[in-house]
Amino acid sequence: MSTARATTVTCPHCGRANRVPVAAEGRPRCGHCKQPLPWVVDTGDNDFTDVVEKASVPVVVDLWATWCGPCRMVSPALEQVATELAGRIKLAKVDIDKNPQLARRFEVQAVPTLLVLDHGETVARQAGAAPAPVLRQWVEQSIAGREPARKG
Repeated sequence: MSTARATTVTCPHCGRANRVPVAAEGRPRCGHCKQPLPWVVDTGDNDFTDVVEKASVPVVVDLWATWCGPCRMVSPALEQVATELAGRIKLAKVDIDKNPQLARRFEVQAVPTLLVLDHGETVARQAGAAPAPVLRQWVEQSIAGREPARKG
């Protein structure tokens, strides 16, 4: 990537703002307290490979639409799960209306459609909204035994 896009994430531990690249190796950590940061990014047809498929952690992909009521309900729950599992997953949001190639590729029939990808491979899929505890359990079951060893 020639220009690295970044998002600003507030550390849930110390409250400091951190710039986190949308595509990078490793796991983001707070520059101040060194705790893992939630990794929540927007992605689409043009950068999905770099942002999701090349990620070094499993990625929860939220395929959603602006007009979808359940999508607006599940978004905060997914962000809560990303915060609770900071350092273990990345959350990538894809607006299917703006990214029709990804909607076709993943054969989206209903929104929200949630996927867990590990190195580009779909390891879990579900359609519809659910509360944060249910989503967390689904994500944890999906990534069990798939997380890479931490680099020292």
